[in-house]
Amino acid sequence: MATRPFLSAQSTAEPPSVPAIVCMLRSVPTLDGLSDRDYTWLATHGLYSESPPDTLIFEEHEPCRTLHIVLSGEIQVRRQNTGVFAVFVGRAGQLTGKLPFSRMKYYGGNGWTVSSVRALNFDESLFPAMLQAIPSMTQRCVSVLLDRVREITRLEQQTEKLTALGKLAANLAHELNNPASAAQRTASTLLADLRQFGELAFHLGTLNMSPEEYAGILGWGKRVRQQTGDALALQAADHEDALTRWLIAAGVPEPWRIAPVLTEFAITPEQLDELAGIVPTVALPQILAVFTASLRVERMAATVIGSTARIFDLITAIKDYSYMDQAPMQDVDLAYSLENTLAMLQSRLAGITVKTTFDPTLPPIHAYGSELNQVWTVLLENAIDALAGSGLLRLVTLCSGNMAVVEIWNSGPMIDPAIRSRIFEPFFSTKAPGAGLGLGLDTAQRIVSRHSGFITVDSKPESTCFQVRLPINHAGAY
Repeated sequence: MATRPFLSAQSTAEPPSVPAIVCMLRSVPTLDGLSDRDYTWLATHGLYSESPPDTLIFEEHEPCRTLHIVLSGEIQVRRQNTGVFAVFVGRAGQLTGKLPFSRMKYYGGNGWTVSSVRALNFDESLFPAMLQAIPSMTQRCVSVLLDRVREITRLEQQTEKLTALGKLAANLAHELNNPASAAQRTASTLLADLRQFGELAFHLGTLNMSPEEYAGILGWGKRVRQQTGDALALQAADHEDALTRWLIAAGVPEPWRIAPVLTEFAITPEQLDELAGIVPTVALPQILAVFTASLRVERMAATVIGSTARIFDLITAIKDYSYMDQAPMQDVDLAYSLENTLAMLQSRLAGITVKTTFDPTLPPIHAYGSELNQVWTVLLENAIDALAGSGLLRLVTLCSGNMAVVEIWNSGPMIDPAIRSRIFEPFFSTKAPGAGLGLGLDTAQRIVSRHSGFITVDSKPESTCFQVRLPINHAGAY
């Protein structure tokens, strides 16, 4: 393992002279305004260190007892469950590590040098003496602490949003793939069948039948289409055998090609008898070939229409979910909002029974629709995770006085009472490392609070309910 000078008792390089260190300390903005005596105290009491590029200088979860003043270079701090994403960057002129008044006990990630790093390090045992010798360090360190908390919180929230966006994109890709694939496969087959249908229809025109016979054929086809349905699976084999026998008896060539199509549309031998009584026997094979080809084309066209309609519905749900092209605040129908969120998560609902009980008298509420959808997404994803692929998910809306109430129930395990009071804390998570940052419920609670509402949770064995209460008549959410 590479050397780790920040944690070693000895400097890894011959330290420069005190005046040289003082000169470097003067370039640190946080220390701007210190007296020469103050700079000299820091230069004489700090442990100087140098680290080459790509050196691991501290590890996640190791005890942190040292303040580091970075004199030159850059350090990136990365958590093990976030890959190469840098959750914190310490650059030349910054104070990092443990600061006076900080409750930090362990490093929050692995620290790697990006370039050659020179630093001045102070063990926590020196903090009282440092604050006594340089009183202004109290205010300077507190300011650094506040800035660091804001930055870490911003980065963690950004990571949480990217994780949620990735889940949403995966759900949508899954949902769009099925109808898109069906439409593509059907369209490619439809082209060949249309060509065959055109050829068969052309040959039909060479039979020189009378106008009455043509009218009889068209009337028969219309009646059959009105009467046909889908053959039952258990009866399909017997039905196809009966049709095949009829076609063979009628002298229709290649009956095994025609019988499956007639079976799919539940056409009966009695209906074929009716057709045989309308047209000449010699024309029957050609007419049946044209008719079955038209049935195939119609079924394929219906499949394409159904698939593209599903895609359109998904796109509409996406627009409604994000409230795209709408004003920031809208009159939000909570039932419709919940249904759109369910559509986004449809691919994760396999094996889960979803029941909805929506109050039709509940009026819309004036709110930021896209933000409320974030709340539903968090609560529904947590419920789906708790169900682990099976169980009951129930969504309820109702009116309680001047409040709109949304309840999301699941039949999963009970939340441990020992942690129930902590589940809304930022960064608190019961999921495995990498599966969540613990910001979902915190984000949901903040959004609901900004709408002057609140979230509560009640959990019993096989019955956990998150309840969201929002004011119906609210002049402004923020």
